Amino acid sequence: MGMDFLTSAPIVLISFLSVLCIVVDALTPKSERITFYFAGFSMLAAMLMAAFTMPNTGTAFNGMITTGGVATFFDILFCMGGLLTLFAARPYILRENVEHDEFYTLILYAVAGMMVIAHAHNLLITFIGIEIMSVSFYVLAGYFRSNTKSVESALKYFLLGAFATGFLVFGMSFLYGSTGTLDYTVMANNIQSGMINFPMLLSVGTGLLIVGLSFKMAAFPFHQWVPDVYEGAPTVVTGFMSTAGKAASVSALMPIAYAIIGESGHQVAGLLAIIAAGTMLVGNISAVVQQNIKRMLAYSSVAHAGYILMGFVANNEKGMTGIVYYVTAYLFMQLGAFVLVSLIERNIDKQLELRDYAGLSKKHPVIAALMAFFMFSLAGIPPMAGFFGKYYLFIAAIESGYTWLTIVAVISSMISVYFYIGLVVQMYFKDAEGEGIDAHQPGLAGLTLTVATFFVIALGIMPSTVEQIARSFFK
Repeated sequence: MGMDFLTSAPIVLISFLSVLCIVVDALTPKSERITFYFAGFSMLAAMLMAAFTMPNTGTAFNGMITTGGVATFFDILFCMGGLLTLFAARPYILRENVEHDEFYTLILYAVAGMMVIAHAHNLLITFIGIEIMSVSFYVLAGYFRSNTKSVESALKYFLLGAFATGFLVFGMSFLYGSTGTLDYTVMANNIQSGMINFPMLLSVGTGLLIVGLSFKMAAFPFHQWVPDVYEGAPTVVTGFMSTAGKAASVSALMPIAYAIIGESGHQVAGLLAIIAAGTMLVGNISAVVQQNIKRMLAYSSVAHAGYILMGFVANNEKGMTGIVYYVTAYLFMQLGAFVLVSLIERNIDKQLELRDYAGLSKKHPVIAALMAFFMFSLAGIPPMAGFFGKYYLFIAAIESGYTWLTIVAVISSMISVYFYIGLVVQMYFKDAEGEGIDAHQPGLAGLTLTVATFFVIALGIMPSTVEQIARSFFK
């Protein structure tokens, strides 16, 4: 038991510190905002512990959770995403005069839920992690309680999230009824050896599970909640949900892909291919016509879920490696873009139209340059990090025989260039109306932007580094 606690130290530590954070909040003066520092320290400690335990691959607590390997890599991503969100959120919520300690506690709890998902080796643990993360997101989405859009986004997210949870639980129960287990390894062995009770239950359960996780990933046709929720939620929260939250959904699907998709022939992979193609096309085509930048980035987030799904369709070493690389690059690209939007935003929902960005390069050249940098990377223009992420996934899909899906992905990427570059055109080649817009001083958010920019550049210059790390997880 002692060894279990040691090898699973990242999630044990973050779980303990999350509960302790509430106690700290209750016992410290509100004016000192000790919770902000405590939450930051907690995520930093968990991140360091994850790096320390990465080589210790295996399982713990009777096979309920995995240790080391790709799970701890995701731990580092989640903690880094949480820390960067924390730094960007402090000046943002101070400007809006809505700073409450509960905000920082919820960010910490969301990260804890994500880490539980990444380490899950059992469907029940996956469900617990998803619910910890989701409940935190429901509250964070409606954090601006006096703003109608924020409250509406929280309500929509909660109702549709609860509906998707129903699909998820039913799918898990059907898989348990069919295979007689919730353990991923035993489930894979039972499916491979034909030791299943009701083949129809296996198919239905797999379908329901894909529906539930597609909602969490914002994949077509379960993406309808995304634009309204992302637009109404606080901008820094939207960035956190669309990056770390999506990465958590990906980490949930990885062991399921191993247990079910890998043993079920091409049927499930074919279904995922159709979902991926629809997600890419619908996301990018819908983003083209958006005039609100948060809605544009929301639909682009849908499209990126489609690219990620290509790795699961391939379901090989290159596909899984590509997923890890893409999720890593996407976290920094998308989070950086949303932090920049938060600096330009005024009074919660003002200065969010694309036309507001006209002439931004003349008044705020650094912000415009960074925004252009993140847009180019999201569009997949070489040698940016986004290009290599798509390259790895496209190659994996082609090698698995899904050339048609790669063609759809290339067409979708070409469509995305239109609206990403369209924002750059607004900033550099359009004249502002009147005096143009004013941006806030970044403050702590400057640290988030610096780190995000550094990693996007580093991943573009040295893509093989992350690829080699990811490849070692799937050998």
